[in-house]
Amino acid sequence: MPNETHSEPTIVQADVKYMTDTGEKRLIYIPSEAGQDNSKWAGRYEDRKVEIRNARIEPSVFDLDTAGFAIASQSTAVTDFYDDAQIADVYEPEVAAFLQQLTGAARVHIFDHTRRADSESMRSEKVVREPAGVIHNDYTQASAEKRVRDLFPADEAEDLLSRRFAIVNLWRSSNNAPIETAPLALCDARSVSDGDLITVERHSKDRIGEVQQVIFNPDHRWFYYPRLEADEALLIKTYDSATDGRARFSVHTAFEDPTVSADAPPRESIETRAFVFY
Repeated sequence: MPNETHSEPTIVQADVKYMTDTGEKRLIYIPSEAGQDNSKWAGRYEDRKVEIRNARIEPSVFDLDTAGFAIASQSTAVTDFYDDAQIADVYEPEVAAFLQQLTGAARVHIFDHTRRADSESMRSEKVVREPAGVIHNDYTQASAEKRVRDLFPADEAEDLLSRRFAIVNLWRSSNNAPIETAPLALCDARSVSDGDLITVERHSKDRIGEVQQVIFNPDHRWFYYPRLEADEALLIKTYDSATDGRARFSVHTAFEDPTVSADAPPRESIETRAFVFY
């Protein structure tokens, strides 16, 4: 199990960025290109100061089907997360095997990796993206199903969509160091109502999809894992086709932890997205 001997605060208070519901019918998000801080978010936003609890010492149990997120120990043989060959040849088989064992899925298919850094100079040097500082979830039902159809032949896609499937992100440090700056705040799915979620079009260079953004609800319960270690994996379920009461989405955002030292090394991370087919 992950290390639970950390001495970080029980609760921090920090600003997180919510969307304001203006009634606009069509909202568009354009993600940044790697190495450039040029994301464009339509709509209006407001910073809200919220309590973010240390999930390591919270008595609640967090797992993918209840909270929508979880933490697990997951070592890797990768020595350079900026090496595409190692990602394809070493990391992807590791993650696929890990997720299949963890979820009991019949099949796991990895389809995307996003590297990020909390340093402008590092983003330019490594050609990676900035931390995502707006509360969001990566998929809607429509965009999750579209992603399956985009990546598999038509007959196979329809067969896969006829059964339960999920999309799980595996998020971790990518520089063999704990994550201190710009950690992820995760909202317990049990505290999020359908009415809190707003569908936003996501326009990238090669496709159009959808994400969910979030309006403020005082019932939201926020958590984080301070100093995520290099051998820890944060799992985030961004979509589940099951409608039996389990968590279907998991909203999250990077935030500025006020307890982190000003000279803490900037975060470097990689998030891997995978289809989990049952």
